[in-house]
Amino acid sequence: MAVRVRWKGASDSNCDRQMGCAGVKIKARPFDYPFDGRGDPQSMALLVIDLQIDFLSPEGYFAKKGYDPSPLRAVIPAVRRLVEAARFAGCRVIWTRQGYRADAADATPNDYWRAERAGISLKAGRSDSLLRGAPGYGIIPELDVRSDDIIIDKTANGAFYQTDLEIVLRAQGITHLLFSGATTDVCVHSTLREAADRKFQCLLIEDACASCDAYAHEAAIHMTTIEDGIFGVVADADSVIAGLMSTAARQGAAISA
Repeated sequence: MAVRVRWKGASDSNCDRQMGCAGVKIKARPFDYPFDGRGDPQSMALLVIDLQIDFLSPEGYFAKKGYDPSPLRAVIPAVRRLVEAARFAGCRVIWTRQGYRADAADATPNDYWRAERAGISLKAGRSDSLLRGAPGYGIIPELDVRSDDIIIDKTANGAFYQTDLEIVLRAQGITHLLFSGATTDVCVHSTLREAADRKFQCLLIEDACASCDAYAHEAAIHMTTIEDGIFGVVADADSVIAGLMSTAARQGAAISA
């Protein structure tokens, strides 16, 4: 008797977990991801946090704060590869963008003060304003954002705060999150902690996220794994891609019984 076992992934079929179907398994630390080795690609999403034109520009926000933004640009090739692998495996790709309403009605006096200290304008029409619709607000053109991807606009460091991200994830049946983007220590880690508190299983891709402060980047990676992975696990891009591609290759395979 032959039993067909398929993943509910790119093939639009269902994996019968009762049959012991092997799922996504990614080599990570302090333990492999997910913990039970049965990750369904359609229950996973790749989050690409705030890789926006202004943030990565040599004349943008970070440069004006005195940082070298080149570490942020250095992760672009890894993120591009991850996006391709996630799509091939059947995972959703979610992009976040941080800034303010086009009319800046949600900017507080403290926001204006911080922007002024960084030499940034919060006026419409300025490329450095990080207002929605401004030239610098968009995702960098080196990355392929598609119409069927999900985009979350946020005003805080964490992507869950006052957004519909959690509603979207629950509606899509997503329980496992893969984190990339900028910066590791601020927006990426803030979102990861929010996700962990909401019982999502989290994986931080250490060479697909970056900070302009190398010490802060390493500290954020370390903090993810403390207390035996209290916030999640850490892996490199090659390990994540290998896990996703291995699973995609098994989709549609027949198991003899």
